[in-house]
Amino acid sequence: MASRNKRRAAAASALLLAGFALAGCADDSTDGETQTAGGTSPGEGKAGCEQLTEFGDLSGREVNVYTSIIAPEDQAHKDSYKLFEECTGATVNYEGSKEFEAQLVVRVRSGNAPDIAYIPQPGLLKTLVEQTDKVVPAPETVSANVDEFFGEDWKSYGTVADTFYAAPLGANVKSFVWYSPAMFEENGWTVPETWDDMMALSEDAAGKGIKPWCAGIESGEATGWVTTDWLEDAVLRDAGPDVYDQWVNHEIPFDDPAIAEALDRVGSVLKDEDMVNGGIGDVKSIATTPFQEGGLPILDGDCAMHRQASFYAANWPEGTTVAEDGDVFAFYLPTTNEDFGKPVLGGGEFVAAFSDAPEVQAFQTYLSSDVWANEKAIATTAGGWVSSNTGLDINNLVSPIDQLSASTLQDPDAVFRFDGSDQMPGAVGAGSFWSEMTSWITGASTADALANVESSWPTS
Repeated sequence: MASRNKRRAAAASALLLAGFALAGCADDSTDGETQTAGGTSPGEGKAGCEQLTEFGDLSGREVNVYTSIIAPEDQAHKDSYKLFEECTGATVNYEGSKEFEAQLVVRVRSGNAPDIAYIPQPGLLKTLVEQTDKVVPAPETVSANVDEFFGEDWKSYGTVADTFYAAPLGANVKSFVWYSPAMFEENGWTVPETWDDMMALSEDAAGKGIKPWCAGIESGEATGWVTTDWLEDAVLRDAGPDVYDQWVNHEIPFDDPAIAEALDRVGSVLKDEDMVNGGIGDVKSIATTPFQEGGLPILDGDCAMHRQASFYAANWPEGTTVAEDGDVFAFYLPTTNEDFGKPVLGGGEFVAAFSDAPEVQAFQTYLSSDVWANEKAIATTAGGWVSSNTGLDINNLVSPIDQLSASTLQDPDAVFRFDGSDQMPGAVGAGSFWSEMTSWITGASTADALANVESSWPTS
């Protein structure tokens, strides 16, 4: 979930430095020569194996994958590797761990790095590249796949200092608003296509005695991350992706006027007593309501809308039908300026390699292909996974919300940006940004909240 990824970002740099101290100066550098496999590929002539045959017969070779994805989500990943093993003869060894972030650091520095690691945010990839010098640039086959199936937005997040290292893997969409299709139909509301339409719907709901919005941002030590997502979505829509990038990289101050304007737009929803917090309480109740419970009043008809990511689907009670004609569904959070295309805020994982052996490069190639994206979709029988790979057949996704996510990511007008706080220094992205957005909800002014975050930004 988002709060988990943000905590990863907070700890990443510190863990790397700790790993350096623990591991000493051990080195697992290669001799710079890439092995080549010979012989005819076991998958010669088999459908789906076409791109892998150039790697030859990899029988007897093994690829070790290390990730934070554990049971039960890990089984679909393992099942999706079967075609690769049939095509190449190689074996994939999967290792999922709750201690992934800490242990990856130690293993890389001690000469025991995995062949492949699934990195949960671009900031950690950058830190690994710059501070360990152990991440291997992606081969041309992977680069070509990313160019064909993902595009520049995604490729840039796997690139460090103009060198491409890591292809995207899974993804999530944060730019969604959850609602009750039945409530909308009963009140004559249609899914809004612009921000103004959405606010007009909100006003209509308030006039009928229905609180338009419900929200919750409490998440333990990560309390406040929900509000950061609101602001990031607003910045993308009001100021555009270029300003968003400048803000995330601190090329403009955190409290730049464009950011203040976007936060005030968020405040027109979250800090207006007439707009929130349906079925829960007043504005301040947002800060004490667990994010998992923030949208639940929709089911009781106590609020009309809840802005939250695709992964919120897992928080609806058992038996809730998530579909366009079901109990709840979601729509794309409308933009405020069509000049910026269709901004999409989200997250995902990236495939980093610590070896350039042919079996590793073959596996990287497979994971970056449309073939794997469809194998993974088919293997994920319970839903809950999506990719931004444009070669993914949406019909292979069983969940309606996964299908909506994929279609949103595949939209030709989509302008994807990775979660901003996950890219900021840990002291900000998983520290002052969270806490100040919580203070803002409970009464702090826009100017004070943003200025406090700006003053916390590390100077070096």
